[in-house]
Amino acid sequence: MPYLVDPLMSPGCLSQQTQPALSAGSGLVLRPWLPKDAARVVEVFRDPAIQRWNLRRADSEEEAREWIKQWQQGWEEETAAHWAVVDGTRDTALGRVSLQHLILMSGQAKISYWTAPSVRGAGIGPRAVATVAEWALGEAGFHRIELGHSTTNEASCRVAVKAGFALEGVRRKALLHADGLHDMHLHARIR
Repeated sequence: MPYLVDPLMSPGCLSQQTQPALSAGSGLVLRPWLPKDAARVVEVFRDPAIQRWNLRRADSEEEAREWIKQWQQGWEEETAAHWAVVDGTRDTALGRVSLQHLILMSGQAKISYWTAPSVRGAGIGPRAVATVAEWALGEAGFHRIELGHSTTNEASCRVAVKAGFALEGVRRKALLHADGLHDMHLHARIR
């Protein structure tokens, strides 16, 4: 059955190239995840705030390496794009930014992120999220990037606003967390 519209992004537009490393300025680099980052993922996921706002936990380096393998496959399959946010000098993972739920037909994706407890409040989250959004809406060719977070996660809301994502509304009882269903803010940036 033929489509009535042309896709905004062609299949292969991502997977036929190497996932780029992105500079977020001041020595902050976003690069694809590597198996060597597994220990850092486990360490960060021990943080109570990470456990509160994420739906999974990392119990072992082996499990984290499997996640990283899946994150790498996301690029190849054009279903997701995951970056480690690293200190360009030490190459230590300070956070993560991901484009997920890619819809190439309409050029849409959802962005998610976390930062390690030791660097929260230093502006790394907003810089990293804005960098990926600018790449996605520019060079990559996406049309719309959505960002969602619990309405009770004020820190995440600050990241969204600082990264240029306009608040569009509230999705009622939209995501199940460990403590129950949460209302979710919906933010977005468009091309």
